[in-house]
Amino acid sequence: MPDLDYENHIEKYEFISGQHGGYYRHDFIDHAYLYNLYFPPEEVFTCFKNQIHDLVLNYPVAQDVLASLVGKLINQKPEHIVVGNGAAELIKIVSGQIARKIVIPVPSFNEYVNAAPKGCAIEFLLESPSFQLDVDKFAAHIIKTGADIAVVVTPNNPTAIAVPKPDLIRLAEKLSDHDCLLIIDESFIDFVQDPDQKSGQISGQTSMEDQIQTYPNIAIFKSMSKAYGICGLRIGYLLTRNSNFIKAVRQGVHIWNINGFAEEFLRILPDYRDAFIKSCDQVKKDRDRLYKDLSAFPGLTVYKPDANFVFCRLPDIGPNGPELTKKLFIEHNMYIKHCQGKTMPHADRYIRIAARTKEENTNLVDALASILGDKNK
Repeated sequence: MPDLDYENHIEKYEFISGQHGGYYRHDFIDHAYLYNLYFPPEEVFTCFKNQIHDLVLNYPVAQDVLASLVGKLINQKPEHIVVGNGAAELIKIVSGQIARKIVIPVPSFNEYVNAAPKGCAIEFLLESPSFQLDVDKFAAHIIKTGADIAVVVTPNNPTAIAVPKPDLIRLAEKLSDHDCLLIIDESFIDFVQDPDQKSGQISGQTSMEDQIQTYPNIAIFKSMSKAYGICGLRIGYLLTRNSNFIKAVRQGVHIWNINGFAEEFLRILPDYRDAFIKSCDQVKKDRDRLYKDLSAFPGLTVYKPDANFVFCRLPDIGPNGPELTKKLFIEHNMYIKHCQGKTMPHADRYIRIAARTKEENTNLVDALASILGDKNK
């Protein structure tokens, strides 16, 4: 629907709030979707342009080559990798086809639950107001329910809170004798504060990728859309030493599940490792400044973020999340994410704000001040 077809901003908001993408066609500032604005560099698009005929006219490669390309990027063996059309494809296969019973701490990314058949997904409620994962209680709950798959998203979405690596290792150890695969979704791990600047890989202090040899009962999931800024290319992968799980997931993906543009991106990505690290550093700087500015609002509870977005609880008095989201869009043409659809107490009081550029973040803070009241009062 072209922007000119809207009668007013209310009609436009109603349409946008029901969509899952294509936002760039509708002329507003997107603080809802979570991606790196500073990557990929323009040279990547030039490469696509120079090869556009070959990329459009020819079949892309299949899973064996794709796994080798990702393996080169993350320094892992291709036989331990499955590449998906975004992590969403892999989640759909695992939740919808493989898992008998899947457990996930909530609030979290809804797709793990949404993709599961009715009655197959169990939600483990994170305790508010901290929303920290107690891995000992979580492990006990997993064992009690007899789940064959458990999921931890770290940093979590929407809370932006990371689970410490020692806690994840303890969780893997607790589940090792219980026939339960632990999925660790690291889609936002590149925005945690301690990446390894020398190698261009995520630091061993944060990612669990270096633990797959020690713990065959874990699988790492990663959407590349967030950190690499390529939502339209749709690339995700899983990494595990569990050969039975790899085989089961590969049976669920079709032979050409990744298009030629995504394949080419994987081929050239190692050449842009330094640019990627710098882009993530800039995202973190913008994120930290946004967190600081939001923390100045009286009555607004702002959670210190480990991802590229900020999770907030609105004051009890004043607009709730859906009301604030609508008002920001209608009056300021800015779109954030309210958390009314998440599983947690008082969900309608929470919002999630994606960090954009310094200027855009400042404009958002000013717009919030016009609705919630000035900061520092």
